[in-house]
Amino acid sequence: MYKRLEKRIKKKFKYIMVNVLASSIITPHHVRTGIYKLMGMDIKTNSISPRCFFSETKVSIGKGTFINYNCFFENSGRIEIGRHVSIGPEVMVCTATHEIGEENKRALTAMGYDIHIKDGCWIGARATILPGVTINKGCIIAAGSVVTKDCEPNGLYAGVPVKRIKDLPQSELGSVPVVRS
Repeated sequence: MYKRLEKRIKKKFKYIMVNVLASSIITPHHVRTGIYKLMGMDIKTNSISPRCFFSETKVSIGKGTFINYNCFFENSGRIEIGRHVSIGPEVMVCTATHEIGEENKRALTAMGYDIHIKDGCWIGARATILPGVTINKGCIIAAGSVVTKDCEPNGLYAGVPVKRIKDLPQSELGSVPVVRS
């Protein structure tokens, strides 16, 4: 009984540290990053804005990545975000789904599927990324889009669900150059 209580207290403590203290608008960026690391998250950037929610600490965020305000990371599965990724405000990254049941109860056992966002991606405001998806290197996901399947490298994806609408240029070194249209 005490072990179960101890486990619940540790989980609540971690939740308060990550989603109350670290996500506060008065917490400096470097302190926020320190709290995330202390709670077991693999964070290599100081650019996570306030009011972001993480349901678990199974998260890896690469160097040079920027995460804007009010993002929601439901991570019963692991979330891996690469280097130099830009994530707009109010993006939802959701690893959880449920086994589908019969008509009297459709949502059965919860399951988590990992999400991978590779280097150099830009995720627009209020995009939703669903379980088990890989967004490959150099992609842009338009604002408000819903990603239900993997995205091939260097593409502009938009819509509900997303469709590849444009190929994006890439340099010989593999990074996407600045393009003015």
